[in-house]
Amino acid sequence: MYERSSVAELADSLRSELDRYSIGGKLPSSRALVERYRVSPVTVSRALALLAAEGLVVTRPGAGAYRARPRTPEPAPGDTSWQEVALSAEGAGDVVPRSVDASGVLHSLAAPPAGVIELSGGYLHPSLQPERAMAAALARAGRRPGAWSRPPVEGLPELRDWFAREIGGSATAADVLVTAGGQSALTTALRALAPPGAPVLVESPTYPGLLSIARASGCRPVPVPVDAEGVRPELLAAAFEATGARVFVCQPLFQNPTGAVLSAERRTEVLRTARAAGAFVVEDDYARHLAHEDAGPLPLPLAAEDHDGVVVHVRSLTKATSPSLRVGALAARGPVMDRLRAIQVVDSFFVPRPLQEAALELVGAPSWPRHLRTVAAELRHRRDVLAGALRRSLPGLHLPHLPAGGYQLWVRPDSGDDAAFAAAALRAGVAVAPGRPYFCAEPPGPYVRLGFAGVSGAAELGEAVHRLRTSLGGGADPHARPQDA
Repeated sequence: MYERSSVAELADSLRSELDRYSIGGKLPSSRALVERYRVSPVTVSRALALLAAEGLVVTRPGAGAYRARPRTPEPAPGDTSWQEVALSAEGAGDVVPRSVDASGVLHSLAAPPAGVIELSGGYLHPSLQPERAMAAALARAGRRPGAWSRPPVEGLPELRDWFAREIGGSATAADVLVTAGGQSALTTALRALAPPGAPVLVESPTYPGLLSIARASGCRPVPVPVDAEGVRPELLAAAFEATGARVFVCQPLFQNPTGAVLSAERRTEVLRTARAAGAFVVEDDYARHLAHEDAGPLPLPLAAEDHDGVVVHVRSLTKATSPSLRVGALAARGPVMDRLRAIQVVDSFFVPRPLQEAALELVGAPSWPRHLRTVAAELRHRRDVLAGALRRSLPGLHLPHLPAGGYQLWVRPDSGDDAAFAAAALRAGVAVAPGRPYFCAEPPGPYVRLGFAGVSGAAELGEAVHRLRTSLGGGADPHARPQDA
């Protein structure tokens, strides 16, 4: 696998030498560059792609790379200051401003600088992604008859049927709408169920991307506290009564960020409470394929136990595969499905057919269950390595709950300031997620989310804890060194 720093260094070297070539002159071949700089062909290809994106070279398949003609200078930028007034005036009459704060989402999506260990992300490291299986699935999908034709707006029937079987209960393909990943599904669900200005009940803490969706839709997120057994039903009932909300969004399985699993007793209470309030439950089942090896039998989705159309179920393949395999599903019963379908059609028409075909090929391949077993074993190992290193080397970080699924630990530092903790960690070369963006109201205390799926392995987790200890003034600790991880 190529390193970002190697690509950037090669691009810098080639950029500095471009004056040696006339306009239209041919650069050395890829093979010559591989031998000269002692890098991989992939690194050469990506470095040339960077230069091509900058307009410095032109690549011609089968012929090579050539120095490009200089671009015509761009005209001076116009005056866009008027937009500040226009956008402010637009929301003046809104009950809830529709400004978008994407800081919490961008924090987990942004690639850290070179040399920084990423404990802030929410996706599998490339070494855990089924890259070969995905490549093979995409190749097979591209050869299918009609693979590039327009798909049904609801999604391919075979893929909808697969999602329905995954949900279980009495769900059928007719209840499923294929979406462009989980974030898109949640956006469609909230737009369908909650008008601008409406309150939306959310778990507290919860995924920052959900809070961004709610606020961007003009809705008002209202927190309902979560403990080790999931959302507290008595507080959920009180929130429905106090706000008149008609939507509750939750993650019953390995809740992000706490890792809590909604207990059997509370599952029944949540459905009963929502039904009594005439409200929908949006079930974000993001982590069903991220159960750890020691998780034991998983509870069924809430949707599988729902007979009255209370639950709108969200499912995605992205977390268990790759950030770029953005294929998910919405499942619902009753008239709400027509509204969900209409909103998605207006927003994006449909999910590209080649991506749907590739997803179908992937989940139907013999390698799929093997991949899930590998992920389950590796996530358990990484969880134990990180939790053990934290307990030995950073006893000031309190870990209230050890999850049996998901990709993160939710810890509370003694320092009392999650932002300061995150800043100190970054200075030491570790990117972590401060907890404040996970709360839509005043947080009960400082928390930090530490992800363990986006690193290369246990050794990197050990090094991360060593750096964190050093950044917090604890000095060196051999327990946290990579070789002991």
